[in-house]
Amino acid sequence: MVKKIVNTSGKRKTAVARASVKKGKGLVRINKKPVELYEPEIARWKILEAVNIAGGHTNKVNIDVSVGGGGFMSQASAVRTAIAKGLVEYTGDPSLKLAFLDHDRSLLVSDSRRKEPKKPLGRGARKKRQKSYR
Repeated sequence: MVKKIVNTSGKRKTAVARASVKKGKGLVRINKKPVELYEPEIARWKILEAVNIAGGHTNKVNIDVSVGGGGFMSQASAVRTAIAKGLVEYTGDPSLKLAFLDHDRSLLVSDSRRKEPKKPLGRGARKKRQKSYR
């Protein structure tokens, strides 16, 4: 018997989450901590969106996520993307994929936006030093 394990990743800004989905009893852990204890609460709600939409699919699998980089909301977005991708790949259910896409496309698609590089003669990517002629 071959154990089925699916590894996926989710990204947002500089946060990267790596999720592994395997057969189990419905445990979701983030950095070896149960999702129920994940703080702050608003980030937990964002993560649990993916779990709630999947419904009964999550009762048969264990999801282990390791996340690093970025801020707490970027990490939460990366985690929910990794979880949703992993569940779709593990179950192979097209209706689950459609449910995720109908709710929010960012559940299945990592955010590709990055910081724009700083330019010369400026303080940042767009801002320039003021000129004074008089």
